[in-house]
Amino acid sequence: MQEKDDIKFMWRCLDLARKAEGRTYPNPLVGSVIVYKGKIIGEGYHLKAGESHAEVNAINSVRDKTMLKYSTLYVNLEPCSHFGRTPPCADLIISLGIRKVIIGTSDTSYKVSRKGIVKLIESGCDVVTGVIEEECRWINRRFFTFHEKERPYIILKWAQSADGLLDAERSRDHPGKPLWITGNAERILVHRWRAVEQSILAGAGTVRTDDPRLNVRDWTGQDPLRLILSRSGDLDINSALFKTNGTNIVFTHNADAKIADAVMVKLNDGSSSAVQISEYLYRSDIQSVLIEGGAKVLNHFISSGIWDEARIFKGRDYFTKGLRAPSIEGKRLKRVLFSRSSMEVIINDGNVLAKRIDN
Repeated sequence: MQEKDDIKFMWRCLDLARKAEGRTYPNPLVGSVIVYKGKIIGEGYHLKAGESHAEVNAINSVRDKTMLKYSTLYVNLEPCSHFGRTPPCADLIISLGIRKVIIGTSDTSYKVSRKGIVKLIESGCDVVTGVIEEECRWINRRFFTFHEKERPYIILKWAQSADGLLDAERSRDHPGKPLWITGNAERILVHRWRAVEQSILAGAGTVRTDDPRLNVRDWTGQDPLRLILSRSGDLDINSALFKTNGTNIVFTHNADAKIADAVMVKLNDGSSSAVQISEYLYRSDIQSVLIEGGAKVLNHFISSGIWDEARIFKGRDYFTKGLRAPSIEGKRLKRVLFSRSSMEVIINDGNVLAKRIDN
């Protein structure tokens, strides 16, 4: 049975880890606290790849280092055991004589894969693992999916009317402007999501109809890598995407398609586009992608079974005629009410990493 205090201090590790959400790629989100006689005497979190890890920051925050030998170190992810851009955290813990380490979950990436736990145990450390493990895996679901499934964590997002339509009926002569299904609070939330994910994907139809920028504007954070799926590769170079700072990657079946200032990636007709895009992003060390439409792209990933999480806004207005929203099945984790809509989070039952959602 997990000790009550162990759970409390592990939750603090997760609270610290979240402070760097979206900024640690390709590294995971990690927080650490050091406890002496039931009280926290040091804490820290990993802020950015190449900078000190959570355990190092927690240790450095302790004023009296002589207390470390009598303290317990908590961390939500197994301490690293290899030399990378920073030295191994397991070695530092051992060298300082910290005799007890409480770990939320093991690191399943090939560089670590329980090597840190084994090193600590062999040095004589009292090691406890699996404290609120589901929550510790959930916060790093992008990292775990990338290393365990060899593809990015895939999030689907769309907004639909009360009668299940993505958009009202339009004509070529009168395309009209995008119809907002959600309110301002929801739009700010979407920009927060964009700031957390490494890439964002939209289909050519959405680019032509809505002319989106697919960047972060209503939140603070880095713009995601922009991805466009276009069978023909025929896109207007005057689209907002190509006038916005950042990198655009166009996935197309047309080997002759060329767009200035865009990376063109040729897709093969004999294989699923979802599979090929996932493989390309894995090779490029991209751990997550937020898919914002349109219907064809969303339905393609859903039918391929290559998705992990769906975030669906349901508005209160009726469109009567228009483009039907995708149909999806999974386990509902969360429902949030807004003034103009409700938002559901659904996870793919076949890809569940945890039961909880915290964002």
